[in-house]
Amino acid sequence: MEVLRPARLELADDGRTPYASDYDDLYHSAHGGPAQTRHVFLGGNDLPGRWQGKDRFVILETGFGLGLNFLTTWQAWRDDPQRCRRLHFVSVEKHPFSAADLAIAQRAWPEFAEIAGQLQAAWPVLSPGVHRLFLDDRRVILTLVFGDAATQLRAVNASVDAFFLDGFSPAKNPELWTPALCRSLSRLAAPGATLATWTVAGHLRRALEAAEFETTKRPGFGNKRQMLTGRLRSRRPDRHQPPAERRAIVIGAGVAGATAASALAGAGWQVEIIERAATPATGASCNLAGVLRPLPSADDSRLSRLTRAGYLATRALLQSLPDARWSGCGVLHLGREALHEATQQRTIERLQMPPELMQFVDRESAGRMLGLPVETGGWWFPGGGWVNPVSVCRAALAAWPERIVRRFNVAVDQLEQTETGWRLLNADGEEIGAAPIVIMASGAAATDFAQFAWLPQKSARGQVSHLPAGATQALAHVVCRHGYAMPAIDGLSLTGATLQYADPDPSVRIDDHRENLARLNLCLPGYAGPIDPATLTGRTGFRPMSPDRLPIVGPMPDPASAPANARLPALPRLPGLWCVQGFGARGIVWSALMADLLLSRLEGEPLPLESDLVDAVDPGRFLLKTHGRPQEDDTFDDRT
Repeated sequence: MEVLRPARLELADDGRTPYASDYDDLYHSAHGGPAQTRHVFLGGNDLPGRWQGKDRFVILETGFGLGLNFLTTWQAWRDDPQRCRRLHFVSVEKHPFSAADLAIAQRAWPEFAEIAGQLQAAWPVLSPGVHRLFLDDRRVILTLVFGDAATQLRAVNASVDAFFLDGFSPAKNPELWTPALCRSLSRLAAPGATLATWTVAGHLRRALEAAEFETTKRPGFGNKRQMLTGRLRSRRPDRHQPPAERRAIVIGAGVAGATAASALAGAGWQVEIIERAATPATGASCNLAGVLRPLPSADDSRLSRLTRAGYLATRALLQSLPDARWSGCGVLHLGREALHEATQQRTIERLQMPPELMQFVDRESAGRMLGLPVETGGWWFPGGGWVNPVSVCRAALAAWPERIVRRFNVAVDQLEQTETGWRLLNADGEEIGAAPIVIMASGAAATDFAQFAWLPQKSARGQVSHLPAGATQALAHVVCRHGYAMPAIDGLSLTGATLQYADPDPSVRIDDHRENLARLNLCLPGYAGPIDPATLTGRTGFRPMSPDRLPIVGPMPDPASAPANARLPALPRLPGLWCVQGFGARGIVWSALMADLLLSRLEGEPLPLESDLVDAVDPGRFLLKTHGRPQEDDTFDDRT
């Protein structure tokens, strides 16, 4: 587990050039930052000429620093009338700056003031992992990888057209300029990829040549007599080809389907979304509200990394959807008992995340925050809260009205493969629609289809209880412990939820209200008081649960053709058939991130997650012999 250590904004002796005392080096040339970027990195990669007329262009940089290379490149892309349709910029940074420090430093380049403001407004919380920023109406996508490039490049999945090899000098930071890093560049390089850097160190040239790059020295910038450029010699085919046709059908208009359809439409796809019910979000996404927060663990497990990335991606999506209803009122996750509380405190101390992301609060502080006595302290997520999933579904579908066709009261019962894609049929075998790409997002109903019947996804019944506002003391924050309790929304306070497998009963049951009230009283002693469960209303839904509690997102394998000892990359897939499934009780947390992952895999674009996390949610994992029983997670109950 890597703890992220942010950079500190310092200045060199001239009082104006950013400087890093830890490396005793400058962040850019004292002779002019933007000019250096244009000469070395843009000119060295023959840009903007090489991106002109292309559908997309991907750049990877080995040190984001103060964002100068990115801002200069973004502005050059904006100024080019022949620019590519979408520009991807992937940057790895071991010591990122805070948004406040970026704002101060970027004042030195007033020519970038407008786009720098966009960058600063979207700047992510400084936590390890991959952060995706959508800029310029989603035409410029910045993928920030916070961590050491020496290790993190192995986790990047992209097809890169141009490399900006930046960072502190080889003499000051030798760990960056290694043969292993050069091999990582070769692995990521698209056919014809180029690179540029301001250093001509001999060991770097030799390492690049050994990694299949042909290098050339060119005149340098400022006081640098020479710089280095390179081009990939290998003629291996590109494994990340864009789709021949951007047209898809999404089955299911819950939060998984709606966000997936919106992400595709935002990237220029024509999307048809088909829903059996009369309106969107009538299944598991129909609750009045869901909880939005990450899930820490002391070892920063895959589940923890995924929920953190999903939480941050969902917050970013919500801020882009003005009609989505949500509240960042904060989430307080109390320890179940003293031992669990101690584990929570150790987890926060070990992870060392920014306090705006997560904190530990003791029992007294938690009680003051709630205005209620509590038995334990626990985790405090200041940016967490509640989200109304119905409004998210509607806002996501409404964001691109010219590109999303919505069809309600239409039941799909069968899928049939064709030479050009898939046909959707009703119960009578009549065609409902056809497309080259079909995406299954129908939740618990997915396994009713033959192509998905083998998935080990279960339907889990859950009932939420609605408490009339005024029946209990008002809450300022969402509270989780044994279940959850929320502030009042539309005159109702939600609490729950039950969890039952192999229980298809859709009715709202008094016994389940009784269970939810008992759990609420365990969470907040005596809080529910004398409420009669027979007087309550509520809602029952069926959640699609995977056995390892992770989403199921990606291209669908063909289990009939899978060899006995197959590896994930070699699994045969059903061409054009994809799924966004298995969200369980975390639909709000997973939705935005998984929609981005789906789109990126369809497009062959840089992925928004590390490679091991992409594999962890791939539907093909269930066909591997190495996929064993899920580890028990003692910090989280799926009902919360």
